[in-house]
Amino acid sequence: MPDTNAHGDAVAQAQPGPGAASGAPPQSAEARTDERRFRAYTFAVLSIGLAAAFAVGSWLPFDWDSRLLWIGPVLAVAFLLAEQLGINVDVRSGISWTISFTEIPLVIGFFVAPFEVVLAAHLVAGIGTLLARKVAGRVLYNAGAFLLEITGAFAVAGLVKYAVGAGVGDKIPWVAALAGTLTAPLVSTLLALAAVRVLRRRMRVSTAIRLTARILVVGFVNASVGLSGYLVISNTPKAWPLVLAVFLGLTALYWAYSDLLREQRDMEALSDVSLMVARSGQQAAARPASRADELVGGVDVREWATIAERIKDQLAAGRVVLRLRLEPKDTMRVVVAGDDLPPADPAADDPLLRLPGAHVRHFRITEANPDVRAALLDRGAQEALVVPLRSANQLLGVVEAHDRLSRWRGFGKYDVQLLGTMASHLATSLDNRRLLATLRHDAYHDPLTGHLNRPGFRQVAKEPLRDFANAVVLRIDLDVFSTVSDALGYAWADRMVIAAGRRIRDALGPDVPLARLEGASFAALLVGCPPEDAHTAAERLREELSAPYPVDRLSVEANAMIGYATTTPEESGDVVDIEGLLQRADVAVRATKGGEEVRGYVPSMGQIFLRRFQMVTQFRQSLEDGQVSVHYQPKITLPNRQVQGVEALVRWVHPEFGRLGPDEFVPAIEAAGLIGVLTSFVLGEALKRCRKWLDEGLRISVAVNLSVRNLADEDFPNKVARELERVGIPPELLTFELTESGVMSDPQKALPILRELHSLGITLAVDDFGTGYSSLAYLRQLPVDQVKIDKSFVLGMGTDLGDLAVVRSIVELGHSLGLTVVAEGVEEDVARDQLEAMGCDVAQGYLISRPLPEDRLEAWLQARTARSPGRHSETVLTLLT
Repeated sequence: MPDTNAHGDAVAQAQPGPGAASGAPPQSAEARTDERRFRAYTFAVLSIGLAAAFAVGSWLPFDWDSRLLWIGPVLAVAFLLAEQLGINVDVRSGISWTISFTEIPLVIGFFVAPFEVVLAAHLVAGIGTLLARKVAGRVLYNAGAFLLEITGAFAVAGLVKYAVGAGVGDKIPWVAALAGTLTAPLVSTLLALAAVRVLRRRMRVSTAIRLTARILVVGFVNASVGLSGYLVISNTPKAWPLVLAVFLGLTALYWAYSDLLREQRDMEALSDVSLMVARSGQQAAARPASRADELVGGVDVREWATIAERIKDQLAAGRVVLRLRLEPKDTMRVVVAGDDLPPADPAADDPLLRLPGAHVRHFRITEANPDVRAALLDRGAQEALVVPLRSANQLLGVVEAHDRLSRWRGFGKYDVQLLGTMASHLATSLDNRRLLATLRHDAYHDPLTGHLNRPGFRQVAKEPLRDFANAVVLRIDLDVFSTVSDALGYAWADRMVIAAGRRIRDALGPDVPLARLEGASFAALLVGCPPEDAHTAAERLREELSAPYPVDRLSVEANAMIGYATTTPEESGDVVDIEGLLQRADVAVRATKGGEEVRGYVPSMGQIFLRRFQMVTQFRQSLEDGQVSVHYQPKITLPNRQVQGVEALVRWVHPEFGRLGPDEFVPAIEAAGLIGVLTSFVLGEALKRCRKWLDEGLRISVAVNLSVRNLADEDFPNKVARELERVGIPPELLTFELTESGVMSDPQKALPILRELHSLGITLAVDDFGTGYSSLAYLRQLPVDQVKIDKSFVLGMGTDLGDLAVVRSIVELGHSLGLTVVAEGVEEDVARDQLEAMGCDVAQGYLISRPLPEDRLEAWLQARTARSPGRHSETVLTLLT
């Protein structure tokens, strides 16, 4: 029959424990309500049991016999042995029952003792077992259950006895004893099912029916064996070895059956725990980035409490404690399933938390060393199963199971195996969840500053934009980043970015979403900020950011530019697009370059993006349609005024925007990754023009501007060599012009490309010299042939002595290095004469000619130059005065 003590355990296990992290209240309001309901149910069971026992005792006769003095204790011992030899089986819902042999002494008791003696023997054995197991809190319920079991058994047996016609003094028929014996487990099962209902625990009807059927089958087998054995021994005393052999065989059969049930139960429990962790991991992955801090290693703390409760139920433990390390440097958080909470912060040298390896240890207080015994006493436990949770290189946590309540002998080898397998699954799942949380964090955060990145900013901003009508996106740019990077290196620039991010965070507060977009550009979202207050907030932030930055022992001056965009009244929370606001703020911050350092977005600025977008998307088609062309600006030598070459300059006549200058569309083309297409087009057109001149006997070089993107293409020199060979142009007639900043933005990539181009015989010129590094050390490491003085110095020569000195210095520096010096922006005769007096080699500017399309250039050459024979039968063009 199902052991009533086991049913008592089942009820206790069904009661909710705290199941919460350390520091939670011992019991919830729901748990206290369930406790009151169970107390009322216990009182009802005990009261009905006492009343039923009194009624049956009054109905059934009591015949005193001196043999009862030893029969009663023998029956009590038999019930006690039947209790201890029981085989515990846990039902999936958390209810446990025991395959025990109490039906055997009960069915024999019908023949050898009256009702009162059997009842007393059963009460003594059952309550004694409970007290020995230290489960005194359920004694009253189980006492009532014992009373109802024995009372119901004798009442049914008496009714069957009278039904078959036996008299009062007649011996009880075997059919009556069998029916009464089966009544006891049925009563016990009904009481347990009623307790589940009282505690409002879920249990399927099919599960209850299967449980009842199993109990009745086992009870029938036990009662039949006991009844058959008694009848055989009473008629043939020498047949007791046969009866004993049958009993031992039945016991072995039960043990085999229990092993199968245990394996099935353990597999189900292992599957449940694995599914819980997997399901919670999927739910964690679905949570937005803004709620990631609610997770413990990628799993909600409440879900870990459910997992701990499931392990506790499966092991029939009094308490299960999960100690989980949230982060590698963090302390452990405690999740407990059970009634009594252990200390939340055990000592640092606690031996149960410093176990090596990852296998299960079984500690008993009677066998442990002094340190372990003290640790168990601190936890209020008599025994414990402890297993560390480890990944490949760190301790993730510890699982502890305290005091098995359902078994007399405590935790066994099956419990150790099950907990070890569960711990392995938990460690793997926890490590995977931590890895997922790390990857998730890295996907949404900037590794340098720890602030959000662009994807993270989009995720975090969605919810505030839905909940608040007024929102402002700030785009913050520090204009000193590239300067610090070029002068001091990227490490110093990174320190500047970290310091700026910290300063923005301090100025805006910890709750404002803040992201580093790229370089020294940041974005912040202000919610609940009226549009009229946005400019004031941006100005205040700019003042904070523009203060000098102490970086190590230096004080770096910086200037911040802020553009902001506000939600418009027409936009509701459902249609506000954070990417659109960022784009508007980006347009506004670009507008600050016109003089103001703080600008708000206005709709007219949106045309800038639309214009750039159209230029980028229509560029290839414009090339095919002939809208993009190459103009040429002549260059003459000083002082003999011979045409030395031309510079190829791209022009675009857009059907909608009209004539577009290179300064307008080339940056957009370069940012879109189309600069290679543009360079190939200009180079091809220039080389074809040069080929025509060669065919006419004119040796005029062509200069083509290069972008920093061209210098990042390792195959660019090979492409140029193939094009020169295809057209048939000597390499020395081709000049590539490049800016100082373009080369030095990534010198490790640019210098090998330049050296390879120079080795082909191509002339290299530094454009806009004087506006970048402009140092002797810089020029010495570049394989260049020419320097071009920036036109801003040439234009200012006549009125600014400083510009005049700069031009003279560049000429002298270039000549000292054996370089040809070219002056741009020559627009007056005075400037030409001054350059000629300084020894400048080549002049270029409006004084000579504007950039001209190919047909007009030919007309200019015919009208403004004179032809004369030169070396190697070539014709020389000299500019007419």
